[in-house]
Amino acid sequence: MTEILISDFIIGLFIFLRIMAMIIALPILGHESIPVIAKVFIAIILSYITFLTIDKTQIHINPNLIFLMVNGAKEIITGFIMGYTLNFIFYGISYAGTLIGFEMGLMFAEVMDPIQGVSSNVVGEVIFYMAMVIFITINGHHYVISALVASFTVIPITKATTSQATIQVIAKYSFTVFTIAVKIASPIIVAFFLVHLAEGIIARVIPNIQVFFITQPVKIGLGLVLLASLAPIYVYALKTLLNSYEDQLMELIKAMST
Repeated sequence: MTEILISDFIIGLFIFLRIMAMIIALPILGHESIPVIAKVFIAIILSYITFLTIDKTQIHINPNLIFLMVNGAKEIITGFIMGYTLNFIFYGISYAGTLIGFEMGLMFAEVMDPIQGVSSNVVGEVIFYMAMVIFITINGHHYVISALVASFTVIPITKATTSQATIQVIAKYSFTVFTIAVKIASPIIVAFFLVHLAEGIIARVIPNIQVFFITQPVKIGLGLVLLASLAPIYVYALKTLLNSYEDQLMELIKAMST
């Protein structure tokens, strides 16, 4: 009876470590404004539910210190990788807002980003928080939790591996940060390229005019008009990007199970 209880406790501990690591790595649940006690409580509840649903007969536990340390580290790394993948999409969205703010000349109008703990321009923050609202609206957090629970079936406890396929998948998704940023910011960048071209022509035709002081208000006004016009397109694009995270997470889980 004692061996059974020890085995169940170790299995529950490994489940808790994976879930807790993923919660910490997620861009929303892992934010420092959420109390640590709340995160631990959520992880405990999810761990208990997962413990009751998985097949524990195929899990072989060797209760020694080396086994616990090695496999505990593997579960933490597995949960961290699964949670951190979602950050790539939000990093790309935030970087797109930074590019747009740079084109509008708002790089000096910086605010503190409480999610990432860095300074960003106003446009980047608006787009970033809009993405967070869309993510919650489409029940993305529900899918993250369901995928996390399902990962214990695809990647059994103590069976997680960091193979070359896993590294390739992570590298591929990290590259999407720049792809997402360029796709979102490209309409604004193209429009302001024409503005910069007009600035160059005016500066050559009328050398004595302070062209940058004249065009700066025009840039801000044009940028706000373009952002308002493109808002429905941006909402649809962000929703599509966040929905694609479901396929990305499943691909990552399958790669980690090989």
